Amino acid sequence: MAGSRQNVGREGRKLSRSFGLLALLGAILVVAGLVGLAYTGFATLTTMLLFGWLLLIGGVVGLAHAIQSRGSGFFWLAVVVAALNLAAGVVIIRRPEGSAEALTMFAALLFLTGGVFRLAGSVVVRGPQFGWTLVQGAFGVLLGILVLASWPSSSRYVIGCFFSLALLFDGLGLIAIGVGGRRIVTLVSDAVAPAGSGEGTPPMSPTPPQAMAKPSDRDHNPMEK
Repeated sequence: MAGSRQNVGREGRKLSRSFGLLALLGAILVVAGLVGLAYTGFATLTTMLLFGWLLLIGGVVGLAHAIQSRGSGFFWLAVVVAALNLAAGVVIIRRPEGSAEALTMFAALLFLTGGVFRLAGSVVVRGPQFGWTLVQGAFGVLLGILVLASWPSSSRYVIGCFFSLALLFDGLGLIAIGVGGRRIVTLVSDAVAPAGSGEGTPPMSPTPPQAMAKPSDRDHNPMEK
């Protein structure tokens, strides 16, 4: 039992450190998100360059995987997909501003069409989430119109703002998971420790039968001596 308690304590400390690192990563993401919201132009360029490099690396890996599996029936499809990723990565890295404009236009059209479909669906279906779906659709339409109205100047901050908000909320979620996990581990460790605290005390020795025997009347009657 003592060995099992030591194992539980060791695993609890490992979990506590893991949750602490998770909370630290969340704090870093929160700081990065706040910095990105303060400098949206820089965040947009950084996001586009990161996206371009990811496409480039993914294209290289996909091309290598296609060459390794050149005997399969999906060889040419894998080669075409890898080539498209390589071409898109090179274009985005060489022209991040133009790529941001194109991506911003695509995002605005996506918001606009998604908002219209939500509005139409909420009016036609009128389900239990009618009000919430209606608000979501109206917000999507409004956001798409605002982005399109100020395009292409909106491409300088829209992508960076969205990416920074994603970092901020992901960081807050990681902080909540890390802090909550450490608290749960601490509560479990505190609950396990008192349960085994009495195992180290030696058991009481049984009282010998001679000591428990009732003394005879001869011992208490001095006249019989």
